Amino acid sequence: MVTASIAIIVPTLNAAGEWDRFAPPLLASVNPDDVLVLDSSSADGTVELAREAGFRVHTIARSEFNHGGTRQLALQLMPDAEILLFLTQDAILANSNSIALLLEAFRDKDVVAAFGRQMPRNGATAIETHARLFNYSTRSNVRSLKDRAELGFKTIFFSNSFGAYRRSALEAVGGFPSDVIFGEDTITIAKLLLAGGKVAYVAEAKVLHSHPYTWRQEFRRYFDIGVLHVRESWLLREFGEASGEGGRFVRSELSYLWPQNAPLILSAVVRTALKLLGYKLGRKEGMLSLGWKRRLSMHREFWK
Repeated sequence: MVTASIAIIVPTLNAAGEWDRFAPPLLASVNPDDVLVLDSSSADGTVELAREAGFRVHTIARSEFNHGGTRQLALQLMPDAEILLFLTQDAILANSNSIALLLEAFRDKDVVAAFGRQMPRNGATAIETHARLFNYSTRSNVRSLKDRAELGFKTIFFSNSFGAYRRSALEAVGGFPSDVIFGEDTITIAKLLLAGGKVAYVAEAKVLHSHPYTWRQEFRRYFDIGVLHVRESWLLREFGEASGEGGRFVRSELSYLWPQNAPLILSAVVRTALKLLGYKLGRKEGMLSLGWKRRLSMHREFWK
């Protein structure tokens, strides 16, 4: 068992609808005083529910939320924690030892970050189920910079929906970026690997977390990915383009859907086209007006 002091950080916005699923397994896993809820001025009673559970709560204005900057704030609010573990409000711990299993990765002193396996939520569609099965293997691994020759951009795959960091290593690379559209985890992991750290994927540590994205949401999400890649172009220079992985995903998805879910293949093809279009537009965001960026983006608050 890892004995380092830990903090569980949960950014929230109107999380009351998920609370009955989210809170019980978390309370069964950790000391409530180790949990910090960073709430973006919810209007549905989230703050009251968090306080009733015994969690620490810090409220920020909704307009102040930033994927990297808000998580960086958590480092200041939990100064004694050696390991900082981030959860999103819709990531439901699959069992009571998921957090303990994830933290075991830090027994290796060279491991500076670790993330767990995301399983499809209850009632997930075949398309969202495949996305989780494709991206989250049943095999654990530890990656370092030398793996980029084989894995390319996949080397920096990580998720703050269920991911933890060693404070000293995080602070050594400057912490989370303060103003990014999203992808603060990808940027930070890239810096940690370039600094010589190792990143663990712990398949045994599981959460239920997936999204039934609509066609419009898929387009907007990939528009934002394009924005991230053009604004943080060093990621592609250091780790390569992600196009090869995209092609492998499409082939895997079509194979997964055929023949049991064949009616969904047309939807999958349309989604692929919209993802590609959204990504290419995101890469050209410098040619678009602020108004159009807001219309096309999933994270509209970034364009304020």
